[in-house]
Amino acid sequence: MGKRDNRVAYINPIAAARARGPAQNAGPSIQDYLSRPRPTWEELKEQLEKKKKGSRALADFEDKMNDKWRKELAKNREKLLSGIEKEKDKKITDKEKEEKKEKKEKKKKEKKKSSRHSSSSSSSSSSDSSSSSSSESEEVDEKKSIKKKRKRKKSSVRRASDSSEEESDADSKKKKKRIKEEVDREKAEAKKKKRSSEEKEKITDKSKKKRKNKHKKHGRKKKKKAASHSDSELD
Repeated sequence: MGKRDNRVAYINPIAAARARGPAQNAGPSIQDYLSRPRPTWEELKEQLEKKKKGSRALADFEDKMNDKWRKELAKNREKLLSGIEKEKDKKITDKEKEEKKEKKEKKKKEKKKSSRHSSSSSSSSSSDSSSSSSSESEEVDEKKSIKKKRKRKKSSVRRASDSSEEESDADSKKKKKRIKEEVDREKAEAKKKKRSSEEKEKITDKSKKKRKNKHKKHGRKKKKKAASHSDSELD
C-alpha cells in the first residue's frame, strides 16, 4: 500500500477571476451615486426659507412666553411689595395708637394729681396728708411690683442654674463611671497578661528541666556503655 497523494493543484487567482467574468452588483455603484437626482438651486432656496420660517415661529413663541412670565413676575412683585408696605403701615399705626394711649394715660394721671393738689389747697393739711398717703401708696405698689419682678427673674435664673448644675453633675457621674469601667478593664487585662506570662514561664521551666534530665540520663547510659566496653576489652 502506497501513501496517499495529498497535493493540490495551484490556481492563479487573477486567471480564475477573469474566467468567472464580471461580479454581480450587490448594491449601487459609484456611477449610480453620481447620477442620483439632485435638487435645483431654486428648490434649495425654498427648503432654506422653510427652515428659517420654522425657526422664526419658535423664536416668536418663546418671546411671547417670556413676555407672559415677565408680566406675572411683575404682578407677584407688586403684590409682595404692597403686602410689605401694608405691614409697615400697620406697625406704624399700632405704634401711633400705643403712643396716643400712653399720652392719654399720662394726661389722666396729671389731671388726677392736679385735682388732688387743688383739693389739698382748699382742705388744707388734711387733704395734703391724704394726697401724700395716696402717692405713697402708689409708690409702695410700684416698688412691690418691681420687687416681685426681680424675685421672679432670680427664681428663673436659679432654676436654670440648678438644672444646669444637675445636668453637669449627671454628666460628671457618667464620665466617672466610664473612667472606672475603663480602669477596671485595663486592670483585668493586665492580670490576664500576667497570668498568661507566668503560665508560659512555668511551661518553659518544666520543658527545660525535662530536657536536662534527658541529657543526664543519656550521659549516664553512655558512661555505662563505655565502662562495659572497656571491661570486655580487658577480659
